[in-house]
Amino acid sequence: MLISLPRGWRYPRAMLPIILSAAAFASSSQSLADSSVRNALMQAADRETSSQYVRKRFLELLKKPFQPDGGKKVLILGDSHAQDFTNMVFEGGHWQDGYQIRTRDIPTRCQPALGENATKFSARQDQEFCEKADSLEEAKPQIAEADIIVLVANWKEWSARELPTTISHLNLTSQQKLFVVGRKSFGKISVNNYLRMTEEELRALRNKPDSDQEKINGILKSSLDANAFVDVQPLVCEAPASCLVFTDDLKLISYDGGHLTQDGARYIGDLLFQRTSLSRY
Repeated sequence: MLISLPRGWRYPRAMLPIILSAAAFASSSQSLADSSVRNALMQAADRETSSQYVRKRFLELLKKPFQPDGGKKVLILGDSHAQDFTNMVFEGGHWQDGYQIRTRDIPTRCQPALGENATKFSARQDQEFCEKADSLEEAKPQIAEADIIVLVANWKEWSARELPTTISHLNLTSQQKLFVVGRKSFGKISVNNYLRMTEEELRALRNKPDSDQEKINGILKSSLDANAFVDVQPLVCEAPASCLVFTDDLKLISYDGGHLTQDGARYIGDLLFQRTSLSRY
């Protein structure tokens, strides 16, 4: 901001602190986000560290048997999105006292599916891999023990369409509760760009999710009971093509557009257990 002064005019020395303070204020209103925000962004940019966080709890609980007197039995099955869901549960302190949580790893390449078409749509190069991987079929004995079953995946269109068949082959009883957590996508993440933005720009930032997101979740929603389907996307996206990138306190929600930071897991996990059918369990 430039101020025009009369030729030869000199400001009194007593005004110098005021002028400097005003200049600093004008500059700070357009400055980059503060160091704590920037440092958190830099940490989130370390994909190896962030990926290790996503996997850690899930792998610690992988295939562990349920204890007879250990409390209500929760079984979470799926891929890295199931790992995210596990972190959402723990970061918010949900399903802790009186619950025992166990996990099963079903790779994205294989998908959680049962029935005659369960392997029909797998890519040829994945078939040998999926034959050796864990699956819903392999997990059936533990599924039969569980009180709450949660299927979470980076769903493909074919597995979303096959889900009613998959559920029928699980042979669940009326005492068991099933949740299917929808696909999530938060668009392209560009930490280097965010480091050059002001806090106001970061708060206003919105991303468009990938092109399959709305279609696949639409298939899941139309084929599942409303009490069974848990849709993460509306909790973060104000509209199908407008998703938050940061929490209210400027913490990055996803480090790669699909998986959650620790702050993102806490933020979405609290919303999940407040605003969806999970709130009753």
